[in-house]
Amino acid sequence: MTPPGPARPARRSIPAAVLGTRDERLKETQPPRAARIAVYVLLFPLGFAVSVCGAFVQALWPPVGVLLALAATAATFYGGLRVTGTRLGAAVPAGGWFLALLLVMVPRPEGDNVLWTNATSLAWLFAGSILGVICATLPTRAGWFPGVAGPPR
Repeated sequence: MTPPGPARPARRSIPAAVLGTRDERLKETQPPRAARIAVYVLLFPLGFAVSVCGAFVQALWPPVGVLLALAATAATFYGGLRVTGTRLGAAVPAGGWFLALLLVMVPRPEGDNVLWTNATSLAWLFAGSILGVICATLPTRAGWFPGVAGPPR
């Protein structure tokens, strides 16, 4: 009779395997303050660029383009949250995203529009806004402002 081998680890769901569990995320160490500030400075133009690119991609390939633009938007917001460990890390690219939207929604003097009032444009605007709010309110390792400790856990 052979001795039993090591116990197999419990199977994890796909989101838990990719993103980690809530407890694992909250136990991660936070980057130094100077590094977080540098990341915030880079996240704003990244959110701006994702918004401008998403405005064109969602119109270029109507059903698939919206999903592609939303995936890039969600990755930017959630990536900022995970890299900095603060909610501000998700809010900064969301601010750049909204600023770019304000600029691309204004019609040009020639009458050209980047975003039209069709289903794909409105779905991208609405779902992207919801993604920004969701990512900015997820539990984090710190409070809203950089360097401010969160509630005790």
